[in-house]
Amino acid sequence: MPLPRTLARINRKVSNPVLGVAARVAPMFGVVVHRGRKSGRVYRSPVMVFRRDDGYRIALTYGRDVDWLKNIRAAGSFEFETRGRTVTLTDPVLGHDASASWAPPLVQQVLVGLNAADYVQARRVDD
Repeated sequence: MPLPRTLARINRKVSNPVLGVAARVAPMFGVVVHRGRKSGRVYRSPVMVFRRDDGYRIALTYGRDVDWLKNIRAAGSFEFETRGRTVTLTDPVLGHDASASWAPPLVQQVLVGLNAADYVQARRVDD
């Protein structure tokens, strides 16, 4: 089981506003910019992310049942802030890898310890 939903709710109110600033520039982190499916409101969600092929792979540390994932899948594309720049990503696809073999070794151990086997892969839209 990934991180508990209660922790996700606390992070949404307390940690995410603070982490969001650092996640935009820190290695292995980024911010998913997504629009609510019903509200149309713009949200920013800090995530753990890694460059993969022609896009990015985002670890689903809270599992597949998170609003930002539902929003980006419904939209089909989204903005992503990482390392001080904004990129457009498209075609979000869910994946599962219980060993997190795609992640760097230390992060791999953390993801396995959290039982965070799911990820979303999205490709970069070339300008």
